[in-house]
Amino acid sequence: MGSAKKKEKATVMGKAFIRILLYFFCLATCVNKTSGQIKKDEKIYPENFTRILDRLLDGYDNRLRPGFGGRVTEVKTDIYVTSFGPVSDVEMEYTMDVFFRQQWVDRRLMYEGPIEILRLNNLMVTKVWTPDTFFRNGKRSVAHNMTAPNKLFRIMKNGTILYTMRLTISAECPMKLVNFPMDEHACPLKFGSYAYPKTEMIYKWTKEPQQSVEVPPESSSLVQYDLIGQTVSSETIKSITGEYVVMTVYFHLKRKMGYFMIQTYIPCIMTVILSQVSFWINKESVPARTVFGITTVLTMTTLSISARHSLPKVSYATAMDWFIAVCFAFVFSALIEFAAVNYFTNAQMERAKRKPARCPPVPQTTPVKVNDTEEALQNPDSNGNLRKRMKYISHLEASSHQRAMSTTNMSGVGRARALRSLAGGVDGSSFTLSRSSPKSESLLSVASSSAQLVKAAPQAAASTPDVMAATPCKQNASCSSLQHLLGPKLERIQMMGNKLEPKQTPCSQPTTAGMGGTSKIDKYARILFPVSFGAFNMVYWVVYLSRETMLAKGG
Repeated sequence: MGSAKKKEKATVMGKAFIRILLYFFCLATCVNKTSGQIKKDEKIYPENFTRILDRLLDGYDNRLRPGFGGRVTEVKTDIYVTSFGPVSDVEMEYTMDVFFRQQWVDRRLMYEGPIEILRLNNLMVTKVWTPDTFFRNGKRSVAHNMTAPNKLFRIMKNGTILYTMRLTISAECPMKLVNFPMDEHACPLKFGSYAYPKTEMIYKWTKEPQQSVEVPPESSSLVQYDLIGQTVSSETIKSITGEYVVMTVYFHLKRKMGYFMIQTYIPCIMTVILSQVSFWINKESVPARTVFGITTVLTMTTLSISARHSLPKVSYATAMDWFIAVCFAFVFSALIEFAAVNYFTNAQMERAKRKPARCPPVPQTTPVKVNDTEEALQNPDSNGNLRKRMKYISHLEASSHQRAMSTTNMSGVGRARALRSLAGGVDGSSFTLSRSSPKSESLLSVASSSAQLVKAAPQAAASTPDVMAATPCKQNASCSSLQHLLGPKLERIQMMGNKLEPKQTPCSQPTTAGMGGTSKIDKYARILFPVSFGAFNMVYWVVYLSRETMLAKGG
């Protein structure tokens, strides 16, 4: 029994020991596998990767294109625009920053390994074949090298190669500026192979045509243009060396009108309106209207010159040129209109001066003559007649005195003039007064005879003794008293005669008083010029804004 238990115990212990050994053996095996796998993976990156690259480049000739002597090499491209602009109208070019991507298959670079894509730097680019792509309408192209060459190069297991570079391209943009500044342009970017014709290499778009060129909205913030879209196309160009496939991208640009409205159109319109203000100025204001005309003409000249500074020297007229030309014509016509108004006004004044003076018919007058003083002096009854006449004069004076005071102001100057006229009439042989009524006729006869007596009495006394003897006025005292009596009466009679005397109308001379006012030419111009300018603006803006000016090519 004891030996059996010992054997059974030894058997159990042996099985347990075997189990433990198997456990440790399995554990050791697992540990060895794990450490081996780790060492194996560590050897792939530093050693196997270098070995893969060396094997890829072993016997590789980068002077030969993929599929040389056999199939055509197909290069797929797409463009990502990081910055678009500026656009120069004078140079007719535009500038943009792009990521230019090319993709092709080179079976010589196929490899086997755990890594699907080999991401390499720009040093590998010089060791493999790359397409000789160039921009056909490019003026300047720059590949960025700061801080290192901005190039991306990747090789995939199936031999597909992705090659990307960052470029700044200045390309030509042919512009037709007939509709400037309401124009739209399609600026092309053309690229293709420089040396390989289409029998050896062709280009295709990587994605769909509308998605092969990406322009984010934040990348196209232009000052004078709006980038309204882009289209792509491909074409074949024939040359002496063969036919080449050319890929083309059209960037569609539409010009903004704000700058030109503020700088050119609104000043031109205001200048034309200012020139038409002169039609409302009096035609006699020659300096004012001349200043208006010359100033507006010079302003239009300055505006036309400044508008041309931002344009190339094209040989045809643009839409802005036509607008400025018509505005200049309106301004110049306003100046010519004033010249015509001034000319016809002066001609009318000259014709008026040449016309003869028109005089109204002179009324017939009957002179009242007093021939000599001797008749009154020799009449023996002259003193009696004088008294009767003086009574009659006093009666007439009382009735007409109020009317005389209401129409005329008596003054010393008038009295002196009346006396001088009467005295002058007496001194001479005769004097003449016009008769217009019986009353004035009687007054004038009385005044003339009385004045004759007053004047003749002293003269007769001083001249000869015979005359003194013949006159009733035998003493100087009586003559002086008679003159004193008749003096004031004669003054009033003369003044009443002057009131009753008809006034003569002077001959009408031609004057320029009626030449003022508004000329008929100005009246017509006030309506014709604004209406014509408004109609021109309506036609101009409707025609140019509705015209389709897009130079769409492709797409």
